[in-house]
Amino acid sequence: MYQNKVVICGVDTAKLPVLKESEKEKLLLRVKGGDPTAREKLINGNLRLVLSVIQRFSGRGENPDDLFQVGCIGLMKSIDNFDAAHNVRFSTSAVPMIIGEIRRYLRDNNAVRVSRSIKDTAYHAMQTKEQLTNKLQREPTDAEIANAV
Repeated sequence: MYQNKVVICGVDTAKLPVLKESEKEKLLLRVKGGDPTAREKLINGNLRLVLSVIQRFSGRGENPDDLFQVGCIGLMKSIDNFDAAHNVRFSTSAVPMIIGEIRRYLRDNNAVRVSRSIKDTAYHAMQTKEQLTNKLQREPTDAEIANAV
């Protein structure tokens, strides 16, 4: 049976508050004025947003608690950097910031660093292999792929 309760980093997500857009706007104004309690309410009111973003990164073998914590850092940065003058909803601005923070974490904590040029070469080789497989109607040899690339 599916339950809506998920506990991550000791936080029971079923009990997280959900803020209305008008509440977020008021809290953001108070945060810009330096109100730390408004910032905390805004963070707590948007933890579900972080949860929805980290679901995109599930299945990568990463600890969900770690991703949640990194996502929370992205949320805090988005709160601190949000500019209401851009006339966008907070979540529209926060999601890319949260995703960026998680991607940075995944990139920086990867055990093996592969250069962009090597990744591009590998991608090109995979495409070539697929094209040769279709053309030859068989699996191409490594030498055939290398010659074609």
